[in-house]
Amino acid sequence: MKINSVDHGNEFDFGRTSEDYVKYRDIYPSDMYEKLIAYGIGKAGQKILDLGSGPAVLPLNLSPTGALITATDISENQISYGKKAVSEKGIENIGFKVCSAEETGFDDNSFDVVTAVQCFHYFDTEKAVREIRRVLRPNGIFCMIFMDWLPFEDKVIGEMEELVLRYNPSWNGCGFSEYHYSFPDWAKNNFAIDTIHSYDTFLEFTKESWLGRVKTCRGIGASLPEKEIQAFENEYRDLLGKYDEPLHLKHQIHIEIYRSTKNKNR
Repeated sequence: MKINSVDHGNEFDFGRTSEDYVKYRDIYPSDMYEKLIAYGIGKAGQKILDLGSGPAVLPLNLSPTGALITATDISENQISYGKKAVSEKGIENIGFKVCSAEETGFDDNSFDVVTAVQCFHYFDTEKAVREIRRVLRPNGIFCMIFMDWLPFEDKVIGEMEELVLRYNPSWNGCGFSEYHYSFPDWAKNNFAIDTIHSYDTFLEFTKESWLGRVKTCRGIGASLPEKEIQAFENEYRDLLGKYDEPLHLKHQIHIEIYRSTKNKNR
């Protein structure tokens, strides 16, 4: 995948990280899922479409609600690992499809909820919003979630970003600070605000799990040659040696929930 606004247009592929992604990226805290359920996302029989699902992290965690969830991703490898995880756990209410967010192929008015976790910025916004609105039922919910680490408030994260940038100077998935919401242009005439919620949290990692999480980021595992990934891993493992375990690293979670304003008769 290449996007002009991402890493100066350099190519990246999260499918290359799938094995580590399954091991190290199921890191969203339980209270985030509790909030989603409280906000009406995850009910028995509710039809949910998860865009950019990777190996189905969100669907796997919401599956106990009894919702009927379809995990989609443009990467066949990510979907393959998601199917494997679902099969191993014996889960029956998650389906899969390899497709883009901009062209899912589902019928009009097919879903009660559409979710996009940590991926909306990779979509062609105009086309994806049109598709989300099309597949949602009238008054359906679109939920966008992202979780950012905070390098200016956490020394471990700040040092990590400096090292990633040494290996990949084009990486621009860094330098995040506290997020301040404003109503986005793409939502105008398409959606009304339902819920906007941001909160800070400290996630616990072992050194190995944090290293694994960092390796799956776009700036390392999704873009660098294997030799450079290994060199980064060796150097960062040495750098982490000065810290005690477990690591408690500051992140911000931001949840945006919108209601479709689509008229039933259109």
